[in-house]
Amino acid sequence: MPETRFEVDVDSEPDEQPGSNPFNRWHPDIPATVEADPGETMRLEALDWTGGQIRDNDNANEVRDVDLTQVHYLAGPVHINGAEPGDLLKVEFLDMGPLNERSEFGFAGTFSQQNGGGFLTDHFPRAAKSIWDLDGYTVSSRHVPDVRYQGKIHPGLAGCAPSQELLEEWNEREQELVDKHREDPESIHNHPTGEKEPPVANLPTSEGALMGEMDSEEAEKAAEEAARTVPPREHGGNHDIKDLSIGSTVYFPVYVDGGKFGVGDFHASQGDGEINFCGAIEMAAYIDLKFDLVKDGMDKHGIDHPIFEPGNRGPAFEDYVTFCGYSVTEDGDQHYIDPHVSYRRACLQAIDYLKKFGYTGQQALHILGTVPVEGRHSGVVDVPNACSTLALPKGAFDFDISPESFGNDKDRGDLSITDDPLT
Repeated sequence: MPETRFEVDVDSEPDEQPGSNPFNRWHPDIPATVEADPGETMRLEALDWTGGQIRDNDNANEVRDVDLTQVHYLAGPVHINGAEPGDLLKVEFLDMGPLNERSEFGFAGTFSQQNGGGFLTDHFPRAAKSIWDLDGYTVSSRHVPDVRYQGKIHPGLAGCAPSQELLEEWNEREQELVDKHREDPESIHNHPTGEKEPPVANLPTSEGALMGEMDSEEAEKAAEEAARTVPPREHGGNHDIKDLSIGSTVYFPVYVDGGKFGVGDFHASQGDGEINFCGAIEMAAYIDLKFDLVKDGMDKHGIDHPIFEPGNRGPAFEDYVTFCGYSVTEDGDQHYIDPHVSYRRACLQAIDYLKKFGYTGQQALHILGTVPVEGRHSGVVDVPNACSTLALPKGAFDFDISPESFGNDKDRGDLSITDDPLT
């Protein structure tokens, strides 16, 4: 087993870790806490993305009340000796898993429309929570009965630190997006139904910022411009790609000396799209990594974004029920080659289908967010409709979900859901 070079205590606050504190912002000046040579292998541990705000209970208010200024908590940064701007950092994901005996559960959540919402927030505006038991790589939930499968484990978030120039570019373009939306809300990305939507970007804020081991006075100033870890960007970041599982190799662009690699937001499993925002089975976890360098790799290979070679670890599903969606909203509004709308419709079709087997809409939403469903933009050429598909694996269920099995609609309970009125 590789040496653990970054260790966490799940019973301590993120900023009160017995060793080095994690970090939850991207900034070139956050100091590295771990050093690695090219070719070296090590183990890193990470808290769950909320830093322990959600616990193993039936209280959905914990999801409703999560402080989203704090997330995500990343292990590192790791300084790779010899890494220079323009290189590619090659990272092999050798192994990963839950922190056995310290934290053996995961959680999924539907976020309240008042706290960020999500992909289908207009249909599911209230917060909900499901707890998942982690038995090795196999997952099951008391809140979603008759679903048990081997998860597609992966880190949702990994990447290198941005340069100061890249950081300023991020902040400038995201500020422009927010300003544009504020001036003309009809100009960009409203939900198809016209309901209240989540913010279009998360701009820097010092509130909730944890800048690793940076000096407190310096950290306060840097946090005012440090980038949130919420989206993916050129350096990597929060891609939430379920196929970056055990055996994967990722090539990250290097923008600062040493790379300053960080990783976290681990998922025991996830469906394509992570459609209920906190859609994956979130957990505290370890990862075993091997680092190497491709000198001048960005120029040699024409790469300024990460690329990856997926591993083969994960469930071997063979049979699926597949749902189609097109660029027409639930209200009959025609859009032009809009895969966002078409994937929504495929997801809603699958939710309605699962309700025929006795699941509630919230349970079905959590199934699609956690089971490794296969989402595809299958056609973007035939005007006016894009065609998106969602393939739901039959093998994740303890019963047959084929259309010929309709009538298996026993009472399957429900999730923990807040019942307080929306304001």
